[in-house]
Amino acid sequence: MVPKFTCKPLAMAVALALGTATPVMAFAADSALEQRLADLEARIAASEQRARNAEATAERLQAQLSNTRAQQQNNAPVLEPDARTARAPAPSTTSAPDMEQRVASIESRLDSELGLSLNGYARAGLLFNDDFTGTEGGPYVTPAGSVGGPVGRLGNEDDNYVEVVLEHRAKYDNGATSLYKVMLADGVENSNDWTGGDNSLNVRQVFAEFGNLPDFGGPFENASIWAGKRFDRDNFDIHWLDSDVIFLAGTGAGIYDVQFTDDWKSNFSLYGRDYGYFGNSNNGLNDSEVESYILTANNYFGNWQWMVNGLTAKDNAERDVGELPPDPRSDLAEHGEHTMVAYHGDSFFGLGEGSFKAAVLYGHGLGAQVKSLGSDGNLTEDAESIRLAVYGTTYIAPTWRFAPMLMAESSKDRYVSGDSYKWLTLSARLANELSENFEMQYEASWQTMDLDPRGYNNFNPVDGDYMKFTVAPTFKPQVGGFFVRPEIRLFATYTDWDSELNRYAADSEYGSSSLGRRGYDGNEWSFGTQMEMWF
Repeated sequence: MVPKFTCKPLAMAVALALGTATPVMAFAADSALEQRLADLEARIAASEQRARNAEATAERLQAQLSNTRAQQQNNAPVLEPDARTARAPAPSTTSAPDMEQRVASIESRLDSELGLSLNGYARAGLLFNDDFTGTEGGPYVTPAGSVGGPVGRLGNEDDNYVEVVLEHRAKYDNGATSLYKVMLADGVENSNDWTGGDNSLNVRQVFAEFGNLPDFGGPFENASIWAGKRFDRDNFDIHWLDSDVIFLAGTGAGIYDVQFTDDWKSNFSLYGRDYGYFGNSNNGLNDSEVESYILTANNYFGNWQWMVNGLTAKDNAERDVGELPPDPRSDLAEHGEHTMVAYHGDSFFGLGEGSFKAAVLYGHGLGAQVKSLGSDGNLTEDAESIRLAVYGTTYIAPTWRFAPMLMAESSKDRYVSGDSYKWLTLSARLANELSENFEMQYEASWQTMDLDPRGYNNFNPVDGDYMKFTVAPTFKPQVGGFFVRPEIRLFATYTDWDSELNRYAADSEYGSSSLGRRGYDGNEWSFGTQMEMWF
């Protein structure tokens, strides 16, 4: 999954301005101005909710905070703290006219958020080996990738992928707000200028969201409601692995930010997904459709997050799955449970400035696809999975950035009774900012796996390791953080793996089966170039 960076620096500016304005209110005698400030606070609350629309944006702001020292050393503008960590200054005796100007400035910035906006993400590049022939790549290139085990993506991608997001925001006379969003996406591995026969253009999101509704009060005062097809607002990922920690998506409805107490906030949603058909035909024309439903309660207690999900898909056990899997097999699951406990840290594991996130996920039945909730209808009723994900970002020196990460999963009875999938990935990205427009990036990944599919999809059991190391000279309009884009990279990547991994399924596609599809017996050099951007 890719990050969504639609937030603007407004949230930070508003938080700092409020920190100054709030004490001033105590000294202002103008009741009309006081009412304007009260109204403004409500608008700011709504704006801050929009600012949290993408968890990755918060990560970027935290990374920018940790970058303050480096910015100062390079005489670059100092980035202000995230709104959540900004400290209010001491009470001020600013005059009412000065406060009027501040209020007008903030109101103007809030109004600039309204209307139509365009956001997007894209990557495109070339990847070839030392024989100048095309080679396979991607974060899920290893056999463990068939069950969601990623490796580092730097110097390892050969696809062209683009997202275009259109948003329209409006504010009504009663203070209510609305958001309409549509997201188009396409991805191909064809390097030609015209790929009409290969593209997979898709509307990935189309939904409406209402906030700051005057009819809402009590715990729902600052809540927003939505309906349509969307990615859940609070999904979060490890960008360097191109893997979500949790990805909830589909078509449905929900409510965000129900505030039960000062320290307890919850989101509730119902998402639907489709698994296919069951019946007597193979084309689905006369069959019944199997639909999956996910009921979610996502709770926040300070930095802690506790997510609980229930899944159901009536008649999934009757669905036609073709040749998958062979006997003996368990019945396909029709129900499932899933939970995640996560911590969103505002330091680098308590050791210094930066950020970190850690999560433990468990699922049973349909919930055993613990990352992409409800996306896999081939899980058995006895399937169980547990996954751990940890990563952090920091500056280890004024011009050196460091981002280590760990992801591991163990599952059993996943697709066939008695099967077992175990894998662990360790990866780290290091960057050295050498000038305002140039940095050197390095990435190392190691993955170990023990996979016993019991014949599922004609896969064979394998046990072995994979490693990758990439060096990438990188150009930017301005350096200054892990989440600063755009970038243009050149790269050289060395990979090595145990030859046993070539046995996994040499007759299947590389990305979900075997490193040895082309007959490689171990190590390989690959080279390429890539651009990546978001805005």
